[in-house]
Amino acid sequence: MPSVRRVAHAFLARQGLTTVFGNPGSNELPFLAGLPDGFRYVLGLHEGAVVGMADGYAQATGRPVLVNLHAASGSGNAMGALTNAVASRTPLVVVAGQQVRSAVGPEANLANVDAAALMKPLVGWAAEPACAEDVPRALAQAVFEARLQRRPTYLSVPYDDWAADAGDNSLAVLEREVARAAVPDAEQGRRLAERVAAARRPALVLGGDVDTPGLFHDAVRLAERLGCPVWAAPSLFRLPFPNRHPLFRGVLPAGIAPVAAAFEGHDLVLVLGAPVFRYHEHLPGRYLPEGTRLVQVTEDASAAARAPMGEALVADPAAVVEHLLKVLDGAATSGAPYRPVPEPPAGDGARLHPEEVFAALRDEQPEDTAYVVESTSTNSAWWRQMDLRRPGSYYFPAAGGLGFGLPGAVGVAMGHPDRPVVGVVGDGSANYGITALWTAAQHRVPLTVVLLRNGTYGALRWFGGLLGVPDAPGLDIPGLDFTRIAEGYGVPSRHVTGAGELRAVLAERTDGPRLIQVDTTLTTPA
Repeated sequence: MPSVRRVAHAFLARQGLTTVFGNPGSNELPFLAGLPDGFRYVLGLHEGAVVGMADGYAQATGRPVLVNLHAASGSGNAMGALTNAVASRTPLVVVAGQQVRSAVGPEANLANVDAAALMKPLVGWAAEPACAEDVPRALAQAVFEARLQRRPTYLSVPYDDWAADAGDNSLAVLEREVARAAVPDAEQGRRLAERVAAARRPALVLGGDVDTPGLFHDAVRLAERLGCPVWAAPSLFRLPFPNRHPLFRGVLPAGIAPVAAAFEGHDLVLVLGAPVFRYHEHLPGRYLPEGTRLVQVTEDASAAARAPMGEALVADPAAVVEHLLKVLDGAATSGAPYRPVPEPPAGDGARLHPEEVFAALRDEQPEDTAYVVESTSTNSAWWRQMDLRRPGSYYFPAAGGLGFGLPGAVGVAMGHPDRPVVGVVGDGSANYGITALWTAAQHRVPLTVVLLRNGTYGALRWFGGLLGVPDAPGLDIPGLDFTRIAEGYGVPSRHVTGAGELRAVLAERTDGPRLIQVDTTLTTPA
């Protein structure tokens, strides 16, 4: 009779979950025993970095990824990073070790009391199987729930379950497949097409779900067919449209009143692949201008249900865009060239202006480079200089929680080994995921990290001005030398002091990780 562990490993292999990101403890060792050939274990030195790497890897590959955490302590360490995975709808399957069943009730050391409740409401599904024989089925549910919901799931398994007999019926799980087809029916498609065609001045808002290889380019075709302005949804974490395209108006501001102001004069706003809306700054007002109608198309049923205004169609945005392209009349209207890039301002003495850094990246890196960005105070400088025209070119912490940048860059680089990947990270955020450098060194991940060092939490200084708190303590972080830190983790590093030197270093090609530290002037996100 097969063991629970054997059936679980076989199921994971059939589902393609053979790359495991983890940081093991004693409770997890029985699950990891005897991993079959073809499995790869990616060790992270902190659970936050583990989840960040898995998040980046899953976003890059478009597939669910297995994460292995240690009981309550490891799960708790990972929760900050998990918020980003939830907001980016990343299908992570988190399996955590639990004490042996007889020790959970007495709350022995390393028992995760009420394990499923610990991770709620973050994850889309959480459970601890009632008996060992149910572990294979519960593991399958965790995988399928993550895939269907596109949200992390969590399974706590007592470690004595892995050696238990699974029972002959458990083998049925190996043949299971679960799929979803979310195509609008004929009437829904007709009504939507008529509404779009009748709009005098439509506008498109695109979310992170549009950043997929086929849909990215089809969204450009749809915008050009309609000849309408395009915004990226607020709180942007993936770029769904070429940022210098003549129809692109940038990222919508993350406040109610300014979003409504942006839609002034538009009779229809079509939102594809985004919640309505992920506001940030508290700037109250009307949701929409008078006479403006909003229609949301999303696969995320929860996002459709919680939206405070407009109509929603829960369907695959790719299927909807394909339908609209088939039925809408007219030729593409975009004949204008892409917008030019302005000259970057000069820095101050030995410090480069962030725009000088981004201009160097734009000029010296290949056009298909994927950027993982976590330098929040340089956000406006970033978009002034970059010219990104391919899907999968931009990743950002989806929930705003620091610590995604370095681990996420490692994960994206592992998921796209044939594509150049650059992590653009501030000195404030780098500390939250710094241990990911060790993993990059151990796996020789082909990754360039450009670390912008300004000695302060720049975004917080900007927020202090917005909130009327100019004298908040704890905003400066002097004395950090990331070249020495990176060298200690095994990553070759350089500290560059001028634009010419930076460009020369970026032009060099490497087959492993490297870190480039650049001192920069302080800028604001907007």
